[in-house]
Amino acid sequence: MKSTHLSLIAGAVALAAITGFASLNEPGGSVAAGAKAASALPVERSSLVCPAPSGSELAETRYTSFTPAGKGGDAEGAAALKPALAVLDDEAETDPAKAKKAEEAAKKARAKADKPFLAVKEPGKPVLAEADGSGAPALVGTATGRLAPGWAAQQTTKVTAGGARGLLGVSCTAPDTNFWFTGASTARSRQDYVHLTNPDDTAAVADIELFGPKGAVASEVGDGITVPARSSVALLLSTLTDETVDDLTAHITTRSGRVGAVILTADDGSGSDWLTASADPAATLVMPGIPADATSVQLVAFAPGDDDADVKVQLMGKNTTFSPAGNDSLHVKSRMTATVDLKDVTRDEPGSLRLTPVDKNRATPIVAGLRVVRGTGDKQEIAYIPATAPVGARASVTDNRAKGSTLSLAAPGATAKVKVTVSAGSDGGEPAVETYTVKAGTTMAVVPKPPAGLKGTYALTVETVSGGPVHASRSLVLPEGGVQMFTVQTLPDDGGTVAVPSAEQDLSVLDD
Repeated sequence: MKSTHLSLIAGAVALAAITGFASLNEPGGSVAAGAKAASALPVERSSLVCPAPSGSELAETRYTSFTPAGKGGDAEGAAALKPALAVLDDEAETDPAKAKKAEEAAKKARAKADKPFLAVKEPGKPVLAEADGSGAPALVGTATGRLAPGWAAQQTTKVTAGGARGLLGVSCTAPDTNFWFTGASTARSRQDYVHLTNPDDTAAVADIELFGPKGAVASEVGDGITVPARSSVALLLSTLTDETVDDLTAHITTRSGRVGAVILTADDGSGSDWLTASADPAATLVMPGIPADATSVQLVAFAPGDDDADVKVQLMGKNTTFSPAGNDSLHVKSRMTATVDLKDVTRDEPGSLRLTPVDKNRATPIVAGLRVVRGTGDKQEIAYIPATAPVGARASVTDNRAKGSTLSLAAPGATAKVKVTVSAGSDGGEPAVETYTVKAGTTMAVVPKPPAGLKGTYALTVETVSGGPVHASRSLVLPEGGVQMFTVQTLPDDGGTVAVPSAEQDLSVLDD
């Protein structure tokens, strides 16, 4: 009898939990008796992947990683990035000498795969590592316990000469199954490589679709791309199609597994940088942080659905929002890439671009991004600003230096107040906090004051305190040989918390 009673009680508890969860997820959104509203709790596990940084022997790469201080659960946890395994390229597979060399390199990589390349030991303090040349690895990693919420990492590469000249920065990304990129190219002047990194213990299979100004671009080799377990592959975009297209939208999805996806671009005469994924398709998009001295700004947009999109194009400047002369709207045909040259739209003031529906009753989701050029002639340098989600509760960006960092904050709707925390330095320095008010429809450019006694690198954490949504980005400038080398990283919400529904036991279900 005792055993039977225990079984009945256990079953009742399980049933109550299931019933409570179902109640919280009713179509009407009501919370039934016996169930409480969901609680926001710190995540207990986070994953990040970083692509192989460069094929240039002149590359100097700095990796940084950071978990913001704050609520992070009870478990101590760990946060480490480890080298991904290299994958043979097509030439190595057919050349015995190169294949042997590649296999020897792979053996060494496998031996190192379980050794952390970069590990965070405590929240609130960034860590860094450096690697030079073309052998710097792609990285995969996991954070657990109190080091998981808001875990962030970045790799910053400086190449001073050659076709890959430029400052290349990319925030390491969480693996996913669906990515949109606007601004890719198969033009002869471009070398665009899609990097796919698989953090899991089983292979992933990915598909790549390309869309130009006339619609889908024919490709027979972009389907069924296998990314082996804990490995990274790089594919030259121009080898996926015979068509030469200046401006492309790339759509990457996985049939199985998940990957991190970014595109490494190099433009003859204009430098190089990473092109990261746009925010999910939406009717309203914001691209924050166009530098004040931008000499050229190109908008690239794409409508993935069956309907065309008509959007207003507006610049949120230092004091107000206005439409660029002659480019106050853009028509984006269904499943076709549209571009518009906004030239020097900022006119010596920092700004952010906002896209909204011309007709609110016909709000068609789109994806979009900006290609930004600074300098002229042989002193040009490029960077990309994809449409990004709001900061939300919190977002962080790593690898800020004593000089060269600018934080851009844009409030597309209502006025907002944000808190910006400057972390301790990786090798010394005291954290500090500042609060800023961003007026509705404007962009505020903030030059952070580095931590007192800074040694090494520091992180920036932005939190929305009150008001409307805020979109943010950080630009990093490292001048070299008269070129204002720069890169821009956006700051979407870090997803450091997850909604966990609560349920109460209700043993009345056992009553006859």
